[in-house]
Amino acid sequence: MSQSFAVWFVIGLALLTANLPFLSERPFVVLPWMQKGESPAPAWLRWPGSLLFFCALVGVAWLGYWLIGGAILLAGDTASALLFTLRLIGALVLAGLVLTYPGWRSRNARVEKSFLVRLIELLVFYGLVGVLGFAFELNLGNVFTQTWQFYAITLCLFVVLGYPGFVLKYLLRRRKHGKAR
Repeated sequence: MSQSFAVWFVIGLALLTANLPFLSERPFVVLPWMQKGESPAPAWLRWPGSLLFFCALVGVAWLGYWLIGGAILLAGDTASALLFTLRLIGALVLAGLVLTYPGWRSRNARVEKSFLVRLIELLVFYGLVGVLGFAFELNLGNVFTQTWQFYAITLCLFVVLGYPGFVLKYLLRRRKHGKAR
């Protein structure tokens, strides 16, 4: 794997995941409070379910970091390239399965996500893409320590990448028939 492939893969994945919360009404996180349209559940079930979901998400991120960062990729070896690709696909599929659970859980209800929920999903996707970026960095060589400025700048860049989805969701709203301004 080359450094340019890793950089462009992370940028493309960041573009996709930054827009996903705005373009989809399907929930990607299990939250401890009820969203509009969700089936009611007692609070004593919602908090542990949310905690378990986020623990599973952290576990998947750690496993992906370990799988991708620890993969040995030799420059001319086809077998190691195939193994690395399978590890990458496996980590992405596993993260996708965990992130589809909230939508599967509320499959019979029309859930309307608030702006706060979309921001929480944006932060979750930022964390997952960041872990993937660090795994690529570990795979390519030395991992550099980062300070808070790095995280502030990359979060701002991630939010900017999500701007097209925000525009489509909130700024280009379709008018409902019968309502005129």
